[in-house]
Amino acid sequence: QVQLVESGGGLVQPGGSLRLSCVASGSIVRANGMGWYRQAPGKQRELVATISRLGRTNYADSVKGRFTISRDNAKNTVTLQMNSLKPEDTAVYYCNADLSHDGFDLLNYWGQGTQVTVSS
Repeated sequence: QVQLVESGGGLVQPGGSLRLSCVASGSIVRANGMGWYRQAPGKQRELVATISRLGRTNYADSVKGRFTISRDNAKNTVTLQMNSLKPEDTAVYYCNADLSHDGFDLLNYWGQGTQVTVSS
């Protein structure tokens, strides 16, 4: 049973920081692309940041310079460091990953989501 488990969400004041972590557990041979998405109330889910297995990153324009994505391939984890948070960053944040069970085929997985609320 493969799972993506997120942690680190919560309530923070504008200008504050939070660190989200996601670990992929189960029978995993390799994790390829990993990333974070978010969905605010009444809005579509959107990309926040992605990172390839080799470390190539991609960020939404709205978070560039404030958020940093990183990963640990040995531990199948991906982390999102969020600084200078704004109220508009408030959303449920979802971890996403392409995982292989046999070293060949890739399946896409989503975590259950973690709430991030930026408010004074």
